[in-house]
Amino acid sequence: MKVLLINGSPHAGGCIYTALSEFAGQLQKYGVETEIFQIGKEPVRGCIDCKGCWGKGRCVFDDKVNVCIDKIIEADGLVVGSPVYFSGITGSLKCLLDRVFYDAKRLFSYKPAAAVVSCRRGGAGAAFEQINKYFTISSMPVVSSQYWNSVHGDTPEEVKADLEGMQTLRMAADNMAWLLQSIAAAKEAGVKLPEKEKRVKTNFYKPELPQVTE
Repeated sequence: MKVLLINGSPHAGGCIYTALSEFAGQLQKYGVETEIFQIGKEPVRGCIDCKGCWGKGRCVFDDKVNVCIDKIIEADGLVVGSPVYFSGITGSLKCLLDRVFYDAKRLFSYKPAAAVVSCRRGGAGAAFEQINKYFTISSMPVVSSQYWNSVHGDTPEEVKADLEGMQTLRMAADNMAWLLQSIAAAKEAGVKLPEKEKRVKTNFYKPELPQVTE
């Protein structure tokens, strides 16, 4: 089993890396292979809604987004981490996730996923919810913990000193490992995935009703 952890920070060894490393270390105790995918400091272009990816599962702009998609497909579980920038995730991570999930989200169904956020003081809840939106539109089981998966601190050393936050991440990793094992056991037992209905899309548009005149 393998879990991909996306580091949405431009800083390779910063606070969110520290948090993801704690998560990964706990997964490894269960024999789960881990990989941290670093976005880095290079610009990530945003989605332009060209719909060129539809049916392909890959973005028409062939860059690190498609590399990330391939890595998620290969993995059994996903963790997305971000520092908090203005009460939300980093701009580069949002650009990446918008393009990753636009069409390829159908390829991620039933992969357990967890959000991890790091902030100095506030905004963790908003960023945490923002990441989870990508999972809950993709039929991905969301991995929870004893508290929301967040740590506080302005440096890696301060993050490590957030004992409750680090414990929360380890428990989330425990829960993800258990869920991965449960899914594997279900497959061996012949339990089938839910059969999906044909997609129904309803726009919030109501044509005017014909006027009745006497």
